Amino acid sequence: MTENIVKHMIEVCTKKIESKGLNVGLSFYAFFKNKNDNPELLMEVATWWIETHKLNHFEKAEKIRLMLEKGE
Repeated sequence: MTENIVKHMIEVCTKKIESKGLNVGLSFYAFFKNKNDNPELLMEVATWWIETHKLNHFEKAEKIRLMLEKGE
């Protein structure tokens, strides 16, 4: 994934954690607006989430943030 989307995803995770606590969960859709205006990027993140890491639909934001920070 590009550096920009990784940075954005970390920011989204951080904001969710700050507002809802460490146990907050999210799906990969949390990183996008409610309309599909960038299908290539959506598929790139979905591939990372579903195929590469075999994550569940909802995962803890803290887990995702740590994975992204480690470069997984």
